[in-house]
Amino acid sequence: MAGPDYDTEIKQLQATMHTIEQVLDVDAMRREIADLGEQVAAPDLWDDQANATRVTGRLSALQGELDRFTGLQSRIEDVALMIEMAQEEGDAEALADADAELARLKKSVEVLEVRTLLNGEYDAREAIVTIRSGAGGVDAADFAETLMRMYTRWAEQHKYPVEVYDVSYAEEAGIKSAEFAIHAPYAYGTLSVEAGTHRLVRISPFDNQGRRQTSFAAVEVVPVLEQTDEVEVDENDVRVDVFRSGGPGGQSVNTTDSAVRLTHIPTGIVVSCQNEKSQLQNKASAMVVLKAKLLAKKKAEEAALKKDLKGDVAATWGDQMRNYVLNPYQMVKDLRTGFEVGNPQAVFDGDLDDFIEAGIRWRRGAEQAAQN
Repeated sequence: MAGPDYDTEIKQLQATMHTIEQVLDVDAMRREIADLGEQVAAPDLWDDQANATRVTGRLSALQGELDRFTGLQSRIEDVALMIEMAQEEGDAEALADADAELARLKKSVEVLEVRTLLNGEYDAREAIVTIRSGAGGVDAADFAETLMRMYTRWAEQHKYPVEVYDVSYAEEAGIKSAEFAIHAPYAYGTLSVEAGTHRLVRISPFDNQGRRQTSFAAVEVVPVLEQTDEVEVDENDVRVDVFRSGGPGGQSVNTTDSAVRLTHIPTGIVVSCQNEKSQLQNKASAMVVLKAKLLAKKKAEEAALKKDLKGDVAATWGDQMRNYVLNPYQMVKDLRTGFEVGNPQAVFDGDLDDFIEAGIRWRRGAEQAAQN
């Protein structure tokens, strides 16, 4: 039986990396990193804290993406050399190690390749994630908090900065809602496939009779806007309420009314922000979220109109998207892609890449089917 054709496999990986390099526009990425580096070195950078946070976050994320790409290139070169030396010396153990590294490389390149599928209008943007507890009482609130932890853990694994705008804590446990930004290139395109209704089935830790409980939480993902985006908000359409920031159990974490709630009267959209000490800073952050949600609403209405004009499409991206089952068996399954794993705890700890990759590929397939 013939062994693996390592030369062909290496060439295929190199060809894929060349395509990825073109799609990501690595040269442009390097130029932006250099420009951001000059801005970070400026002595007056922190005179504008909001801009400084944006610049440093963008630099960190871009550098991470570039390091990821160049690191894979280096690993491909290294494994090619390992295989060549192992074959020349007839070292079966070294060849087995190289073979295992080649398998890991294929997976890493495949994950990076998914990035090339993110070519939507706003896919390259950073993301604002909103999580709300749904039906299921205290279990749903606890589940919503678990989902927030899951996404922040995922971001931490990728070294993506997370900025929490607002958390509304439930009375007994968990949260009613949370709003946070993930500052990374393509965070919106990547996480947009996570939007929808998430369902948890488990033995409730809050039920003294140990009964199985089903609970729900909703995840919404919208892109962070840039100044060039045309979303005008009439100040007369926005009601501004200020209140005192609060933490778990209603404990005051701020002795001034610095938290801000914005209500967009025409649409009923409400956003809050209490992460900053300054009322002005919280209002500015809340306005960022409000504009992002108004844009998402506008795009959703346009998409609905196009769908009405075109008629029903067989492959649709449904609302309820994932089940997390802890009892009577252990499984997390995406209802749209069919992808599933038997280790829910790993998923709750942020191991989401395979689900996200499957979602992005599924969505691309659905879009192509809709165009035919």
